Amino acid sequence: MDTEAQHSERDRSSDEEERSRSARMSGPFGGSGPLTWRRTGLIGAACMVFLLVFSHFVLQPFLVPSGSMEPTLQVGDRILVNKLAYRFGDEPRRGDVVVFDGTGSFVREEPSGNPVTGLFHDAAAALGLAEPDETDFVKRVVGTGGDRVVCCDKDGRISVNGAPVQERYVMLGDQPSRVPFDIVVPPGTLWVMGDHRSQSSDSRDHLGQPGGGMVPVEKVVGRADWIGWPFGRWSTVPGTDAFAAVPDWTGGGHAGSPGSPSGGSGRGHG
Repeated sequence: MDTEAQHSERDRSSDEEERSRSARMSGPFGGSGPLTWRRTGLIGAACMVFLLVFSHFVLQPFLVPSGSMEPTLQVGDRILVNKLAYRFGDEPRRGDVVVFDGTGSFVREEPSGNPVTGLFHDAAAALGLAEPDETDFVKRVVGTGGDRVVCCDKDGRISVNGAPVQERYVMLGDQPSRVPFDIVVPPGTLWVMGDHRSQSSDSRDHLGQPGGGMVPVEKVVGRADWIGWPFGRWSTVPGTDAFAAVPDWTGGGHAGSPGSPSGGSGRGHG
């Protein structure tokens, strides 16, 4: 019996089987072959698509462009916005820091621009690599639908539904508001303010305008839950118990109509 010939045939058969297995395992994104430019490009494109889809539906980085939310958020912070926070029946609560589309409330019209550059900008903004659209804002919820929000009481504090609010998150040295107002928040909308009150353009700036500075809940993109960058500030966005003692509003309104100013100047400090 020629055992050497049998061994040669088995070796060739093993080699062919191994090559066949390697060919089956090698796909467009992996395998045992060398990492070609084509394969690298495909892997990069797949990762980019995954990140864009993930940021569109689940968790979006958002670059903080101004100091209107200091000291809670600093200029240049990249916050992670939880887009699932209000997807399943839950709604924004007093004290939440939210990102929202201000079109129709803070901004009257969509800004026009080059659609191609706009597409690239939107993709970069979705990854937290560029400043957000001019229509996107980050603020703190102070009043929700049905709340009566008044500024200010005899001690200079904002009150919600008659309960004074100790806003320890407000920038040190800032007043709760230099603009007096007395509003009732219509159902399905929010009254929002920045923590750096003297530097924030918020609901106060739109008193007397159509909508009265109220942000529709449906325009909320998500809740700012984490600070992801820089690493030195890596943490959750601090919560607050400032509104823990606020009751639900059961009054019948006030002299002004819901969402309209009462005794205010009609202009906030941006």
